[in-house]
Amino acid sequence: MEHDAHAEASSHAVPPPEDATVDDWARDDAEPMSVESSATPPEVAAVDSGADTPPAPSASAAVAGEGVKEIQSSLQSLELKTNDAHVVEDDVEETKRHLNVVFIGHVDAGKSTTGGQILFLSGQVDDRTIQKYEKEAKDKSRESWYMAYIMDTNEEERVKGKTVEVGRAHFETEHTRFTILDAPGHKSYVPNMISGASQADIGVLVISARKGEFETGYERGGQTREHVLLAKTLGVAKLVVVINKMDEPTVKWSKERYDEIEAKMVPFLKSSGYNVKKDVQFLPISGLVGTNMKTRMDKSICSWWDGPCLFEVLDRIVVPLRDPKGSVRMPIIDKYKDMGTVAMGKIESGTIREGDSLLVMPNKSHVKVIGLNLDESKVRRAGPAENVRVKLSGVEEEDVMAGFVLSSVANPVGAVSEFIAQLQILELLDNAIFTAGYKAVLHIHSVVEECEIVELIEEIGMKKKKEEDPKKKKPKRKPLFVKNGAIVVCRIQVNNLICIEKFSDFPQLGRFTLRTEGKTVAVGKVVDIPPAGSPTF
Repeated sequence: MEHDAHAEASSHAVPPPEDATVDDWARDDAEPMSVESSATPPEVAAVDSGADTPPAPSASAAVAGEGVKEIQSSLQSLELKTNDAHVVEDDVEETKRHLNVVFIGHVDAGKSTTGGQILFLSGQVDDRTIQKYEKEAKDKSRESWYMAYIMDTNEEERVKGKTVEVGRAHFETEHTRFTILDAPGHKSYVPNMISGASQADIGVLVISARKGEFETGYERGGQTREHVLLAKTLGVAKLVVVINKMDEPTVKWSKERYDEIEAKMVPFLKSSGYNVKKDVQFLPISGLVGTNMKTRMDKSICSWWDGPCLFEVLDRIVVPLRDPKGSVRMPIIDKYKDMGTVAMGKIESGTIREGDSLLVMPNKSHVKVIGLNLDESKVRRAGPAENVRVKLSGVEEEDVMAGFVLSSVANPVGAVSEFIAQLQILELLDNAIFTAGYKAVLHIHSVVEECEIVELIEEIGMKKKKEEDPKKKKPKRKPLFVKNGAIVVCRIQVNNLICIEKFSDFPQLGRFTLRTEGKTVAVGKVVDIPPAGSPTF
């Protein structure tokens, strides 16, 4: 009798291995995923749970034992790596330049998949994580989405297969450290795309070569056009146009299709203000299988392409240098509390060092920098174009808002409630006319504010665009209204103080877009701001 009871007890103690694996998947899904947390393989789960129960059959135990050893050794090597990273990081700072890349394009062109593939190819994601994503995607019967799961980490994005937030991730090529900003392509998320693009130095415009998909993205109402215009306005100087899904059965790496798309895009890119010869590069890829991304592709796949692959193009891009010795300007994108107030943003100019005294504008709060983080590592200083988290003392977290600007005390950023701008009107909503009294939402660096056009000063003909100083011209009658496509100088007012600069002084803080009801109606630049110390003219 006793013996039976013992047997029964032991049978309760050994959990059936299937349940263990199922439970493991469930548990792993429940927590927010990070690239490091690779799923525990089933063998290990079995070994963990089998620790205080009679041993499993010897063969599988041996395999599992090896699995555990493997994991331990890889963990040790990871620990070593991170320790080295802290030591080396000060030298690295000097050698590799840092660029932000934003992925833009129509919904479903394959932006997140391409971003995911880049991270996978540059070794930021291990095979095991990929296998786990493949399984998840299969369970949702969406096999081809698994690469996008690397960038789209939250559940809403995965179920719909649409990016909503701007995903962030990091990778490196030979000479450059990159931060990927994966912007949403869907039109209801354009404001999120704006916040992604305003931090970027280079844009990767992803276009789907699949029959019908390029056309929907490109025609009126498609996101390809709006994104290109926004990218240009928001200061994305260089564009890499990747023509994705070339491996698709309807395309099969066809040169005709590639040329057709390029021929349609070039005039449009020119009209958006890009110098196609200097600032734009086209190349064919397949984001899902990774062709022509890290290494040049084989002639057997595509006989007509002699050009570089995506990593080479990104590595070679020359972007204008920013001034590390200039006045500090860092628009704040987000903030949170962590033993002090932490502000997140991208340094647009100047260098921030630990111990610096700075101003948070427009509130004029004096703050001291007590810590600086770049990605995951602590640093002592950070220069222009870096995405940083700055820990500040001297200001409460609730007194810092997105859109505020961290600036140097000696030469603070102006805080104004009105400014003069040169606007290019793109597309007004049906039967709207653009006159004094027009209201819209202003997006300028990380500021989102309601604004009103209080006065139209003059309409600029295309010919006159050259002479830009508004003061020298003869007074003309002020226009009462302007139509689509017009370029107009006008005075814009906002309700709260905002921190902006003249476009000619700090282009990053002087470019903006106006949107109404979820559509971009105009793009523009700040031509003049009230004199220092006064919020109005």
